[in-house]
Amino acid sequence: MQHVTLNNGLTMPQLGFGVWQVPDDEAYSAVTTAIEVGYRSIDTARLYDNEKGTGRAIADSGVAREDIFLTTKLWNDDQGYDKALKAFDASLERLGTEYVDLYLIHWPAPERDAYVDTWKALERIHAEGRAKAIGVSNFTARTLERLVGETEVVPAINQIELHPYFSQAGMRAANADKGVLTEAWSPLGQGKGLLDDPVLAELGAKHGKSAAQVVLRWHLQLGNVVIPKSVTPSRIRENFDVFDFELTAEDIDRIGSLDRDGRIGPNPDTLN
Repeated sequence: MQHVTLNNGLTMPQLGFGVWQVPDDEAYSAVTTAIEVGYRSIDTARLYDNEKGTGRAIADSGVAREDIFLTTKLWNDDQGYDKALKAFDASLERLGTEYVDLYLIHWPAPERDAYVDTWKALERIHAEGRAKAIGVSNFTARTLERLVGETEVVPAINQIELHPYFSQAGMRAANADKGVLTEAWSPLGQGKGLLDDPVLAELGAKHGKSAAQVVLRWHLQLGNVVIPKSVTPSRIRENFDVFDFELTAEDIDRIGSLDRDGRIGPNPDTLN
């Protein structure tokens, strides 16, 4: 496993396991498998309705809690200082833990205009040690700039949609300029054609790997934190098996050339 260092000195695995769109009971079995395979970073969210299953899987894994890097996120309806504090307490209760390693604002929801006050609640949670790091998700250069300008703690992470069809070079640069690490959600393009791309098939054949493994390796070599999701044990294992090969600079350029501004998820400027 490769690790990255956040701007507060905390380290986290660069490759993690996500449970978006996984029902609670399936999250238990998927996270159990992921931990058995070797994943030590698990990413969930209030919106996913699977914090209970995720937390039980971590508790039952036999791996010490301090050896698991656990992330969850605050949903839009819970934005605002007081509501955010209550939402965090509720997430801890569902997860069955006394702290999380990373707590994120899930979306900026700019029309609500509450993310700055929400962040101040996260700063308090961080100061109390109940979240070892705090960050954001789906923030644009504009919302990130405002947040940093009006608060004290710079986000450790900005988790954004990022895959070869939507490589977000500008946003990755904006994050880096602030000392914020970029984390990729939907890193494999949600299976919507990306993994059938002939360039990825060719590179997979070259390295003796699948197209998915090539894409995950691309993320790692770009410096992205990456959280692929699967409920299929064989794919959970396959997605973890990406540390025994390296893409060349030419390979990375070829994958980078696939960018087509192909956003799959919602636009952060309009989702509220």
